[in-house]
Order: sequence, then structure tokens, then C-alpha cells
Amino acid sequence: MDNAKIIVKNFNFFYGSVQILKNVSMNIEKNKVIGIIGPSGCGKSTFLRSINRMNDLIGSSKYEGEILIDGKNIFDSNIDVVEIRKKVGMVFQKSNPFPKSIFDNVAYGLKVNGIKDKEYIAYKVEESLKHSALWEEVKDRLNKNALDLSGGQQQRLCIARALAIEPEVLLMDEPASALDPMATTKIEELILELKEEYTIVIVTHNMQQAARISDYTAFFMLGDLVEFDTANVIFTKPAKKITEEYITGRFG
Repeated sequence: MDNAKIIVKNFNFFYGSVQILKNVSMNIEKNKVIGIIGPSGCGKSTFLRSINRMNDLIGSSKYEGEILIDGKNIFDSNIDVVEIRKKVGMVFQKSNPFPKSIFDNVAYGLKVNGIKDKEYIAYKVEESLKHSALWEEVKDRLNKNALDLSGGQQQRLCIARALAIEPEVLLMDEPASALDPMATTKIEELILELKEEYTIVIVTHNMQQAARISDYTAFFMLGDLVEFDTANVIFTKPAKKITEEYITGRFG
């Protein structure tokens, strides 16, 4: 696939002696939304966190195989993990704004990366908030505490914070699971806009959400990638019976 942004080859992941992911291979195209579905404990979040090496933070983790981003294996010994995490942003299930101002939340990653130009920081904060569809709601209160925002606003703030450091890939771990239907709709609309500029990999328990927003869908089960195809195929005529049973709610 010439347009592949991420290529996963025979990827295995272990916590200690327990194997969580088994021989996973897939190609993820640039500027597409990839939905990751499957029952709890099937390895979805572990797979997601492997793409920016978040699992390195767990002492007993071990991996085999390759994950290539733009043709470079992220596990090569000469790869700078900090650079990977700049390139691959992450948004978590529970919005986690810092107890700082809205402005400082978005500026955080820029400052950590050594950027001191105040004009540039202000420009990036505004641009990122616009990109995350939050600017109009907060532009007059950038110095207010981010914890005063609603849940949906906090999650969009976390997306703005991830966008500020100009990633190319955005990982989202159930970003709307704690939100009400209106806030969820805003997040979904935002994801569809963001794929114009980013490659997005999203874990979701919500089948309807996966069908609505993903271009491709991967179904995981007990650490295996059971099926990976266009969302249309997965949700209308999956190749495997077990995929169909999961999607129609007969198990899981």
C-alpha cells in the first residue's frame, strides 16, 4: 500500500509472560480514520499505546515484530521515543486537563519542547483551539481554569493540546465514552474534519460510532486481529462469523 502511514508487521506484545497481542499485521493509510473494536480485554488499548510506545512505561512489557511509521520501525535502537510521541499524539478516554488555565493547557507541550517565542505560542494555542472546534467557546476566558469547562469541552481541550505540537498521527482511546450524546456528536464531527490533516486511530466500544466515523475497522478478539477491512465491509458483510456475532450484539 503506497499510501500507508503506519505498517504493522507480525506484532506481538507481552506483559511479563502474558501475551496480549498475537501476530498483528495491518496497513493504516494516511488521512484515514481507523476504528478499533472488540470486547473488553481484547488488546485494543494495548495496541493503540504500542503505536507511540506508551507501553514502554510499563516495566515488564516486551514486544516482537515491527511497527513502521513513514517506513521507520519505531522500535529500532536509534529511534528517539520523544520524537515518536511528538509525531503521534494521544487523547485518552477520560479527559485529563491539567489544573491550569485553558491557555497553559494547550501551550504545555510547546513549552516542554523548549519553545519560548510567546507570539508563536499564542498563535499555536489559537490555531489548535480552532482546530478542535473550541475557540469560539473559550476565546474570552483563556486564563480561566480548564477544570471549569464541561466534560465535552475538556475533551476537545485535550485534543487541542495534542494538536499543538503538530503530530501527524492522532491516537484516541474511547474519547467520547464519558460524554453525553451532544458532546459525542461534536467529537465525531471533529474527528471527520481532522482526518483531512491527520491519520487517526480510535478505539471505541460504540459500534454505531465506529460505523459512522471509521474508513477502516479492525476487530480484535483475545489479542488476535480477527478481521480488518473497510468499515462498510466489516459492518455489512464481514468475512468471519465471529465478527458478525460481535457487531450484532450476540456476544461481547
